[in-house]
Amino acid sequence: MKLWDKGFSTDKKIDIFTVGSDRELDLVIAKYDVQASRAHGQMLGKIGLLTTDEVAKLEQALDEIQLTIENGTFTIEQNFEDVHSKIEYVLTEKLGDTGKKIHTARSRNDQVLVAVHLYLKEELQQIITQTKALFDTLMELARKYETVLLPGYTHLQIAMPSSFGLWFSAYAESLIDDVYFIKAAQKIVDQNPLGSAAGYGSSFPIDREFTTEALHFSTLKYNVVAAQMSRGKAEKSTAFGLSSVAGTLAKMGMDICLYMSQNFDFISFPDELTTGSSIMPHKKNPDVFELIRGKCNKIQAVPNQLAMLTTNLPSGYHRDLQLTKEIIVPAIQELKSCLEMMTFSIENIRVNEHILEDKKYDYLFSVDTLNDLVLSGMPFRDAYKKMGMEIHEGTFEPKRDIKHTHLGSLGNIGLDQIEAKMKEALK
Repeated sequence: MKLWDKGFSTDKKIDIFTVGSDRELDLVIAKYDVQASRAHGQMLGKIGLLTTDEVAKLEQALDEIQLTIENGTFTIEQNFEDVHSKIEYVLTEKLGDTGKKIHTARSRNDQVLVAVHLYLKEELQQIITQTKALFDTLMELARKYETVLLPGYTHLQIAMPSSFGLWFSAYAESLIDDVYFIKAAQKIVDQNPLGSAAGYGSSFPIDREFTTEALHFSTLKYNVVAAQMSRGKAEKSTAFGLSSVAGTLAKMGMDICLYMSQNFDFISFPDELTTGSSIMPHKKNPDVFELIRGKCNKIQAVPNQLAMLTTNLPSGYHRDLQLTKEIIVPAIQELKSCLEMMTFSIENIRVNEHILEDKKYDYLFSVDTLNDLVLSGMPFRDAYKKMGMEIHEGTFEPKRDIKHTHLGSLGNIGLDQIEAKMKEALK
């Protein structure tokens, strides 16, 4: 069944090519099409195009469909083009002519638009929830290991003292920036496009404010052409949010892989969170974190994929936009999986609390030793030359009783301020 069926069939090859993976992907947005159909049916009743009895029957039938979606028995067979045609078919089978009326005053473009907006809106909120869970875990670890020192690096060369408190809370605060991106995407998708029909509105006296309220959108996309143009933009703004979170996870994954190596030996994990080698019995590989890094690097390419897909499309609907689903849906699922695994794994991290006892880290303290000379009255440039000469001659003696007091430094991390910032971001 096709919603655009006029009584003659298309070539089977055309069907296969144009439908693509829509049936599988549409299972993800099926429940949102049901939600939108329910609101649309209620609106048709409100404006007198459906009777009260017809609205009640449609609601009951849609509830039954929703139940099959929730219990996993809802399917989209090969003879249906997409979820929209399947749901309308089921409604017609159950209700006869009443089922046929559900498509009044809307287009399939309408259905896809509103279902995708509802889907993205809910998924973005779930990603925020998962991001907050990782944030909380990192902040807990930052407090636990606040004073445990860790070498800081620039250019992968030993640089200055850091701490596990700084390291954990750095990634926690970075997640706040990611929440800002996700929140921006939420603003884009939290606009009701339903009622734009094929992109130019309808001659029926529909009530778009009613469906906006019924579907819990904050506002609506007023201009019907603008509503149609949101297809692609909604996915792309979501992709930027996903990419931001993914960037943070990928970088952290890289740090963990580096710090787990025997050359660093800063951290470790229980055996059950690592994998082995088929020939090297000593190996404890950070496969989880390598995959998080790899998957998240792929996710960071998604905004560009969507940009290339939608670039130079004129206004109005184009079939190219169908392909946005096969880019954004897997990316969302992948990111949620990475967030879950990072949170689950990082909870079990083991920290080496004696890293800086190794003599090779003495030079970490050169800047602090230099600063002490400056505080005692020596000009900075003279102190720098003196320190450089001592290091060159091998006479440098590090000053290890460091005192960093400014906000954000290892002696004053600002954990309370970071938590307050996240709380503000989540409002």
